[in-house]
Amino acid sequence: MATHNIVVIVGSLRKDSFTLKIANALAKLAPASLKLDVATLNGISFFNQDLEATPPADWTAFREKIQKSDGVIFVTPEYNRAIPGVLKNAIDVASRPYGKSSFLGKPTGIISNSPGPLGGVSAAKTLQNVLPGITGPILGQPEIYLNGIGDAFDDKGELTKESLKPVLKQYIDAYAAFVERHHR
Repeated sequence: MATHNIVVIVGSLRKDSFTLKIANALAKLAPASLKLDVATLNGISFFNQDLEATPPADWTAFREKIQKSDGVIFVTPEYNRAIPGVLKNAIDVASRPYGKSSFLGKPTGIISNSPGPLGGVSAAKTLQNVLPGITGPILGQPEIYLNGIGDAFDDKGELTKESLKPVLKQYIDAYAAFVERHHR
């Protein structure tokens, strides 16, 4: 079985974010068939169509990272009933220029999270509205909206909430099977 390189895009800039901790936990739970590369969005400049003819180096590096991958997982918090602006900006950067999206054809996963009771459902639904047409197929089941994650990690960022481990493991195993089907 081949090993597939997957970029996990962290939709939060905060260095100690729950979103980053979830992405790192997911990488530890991934089966051997997946190699997860957790990518933060620090340093990606604002999208400006005026710069498309000669894109900044940070855009080019991000686009190439996505292009070289075998799939993408978005891990996002919810800000004001949607995805954070930094994540939307990164999607805009990597999906341009028009018709040349770096995400095109990549099996895509979506994980949302919140310390509150709804688990970032609105953020996940925002991504489900934004991504079709610029990515590959999106994993439909299982859906994963992680709620109440405020107490899920210790002070070193390690996942300690036992009830969360099987949820993440079920998701990453389903995503691995999804990627494998796509790359046959």
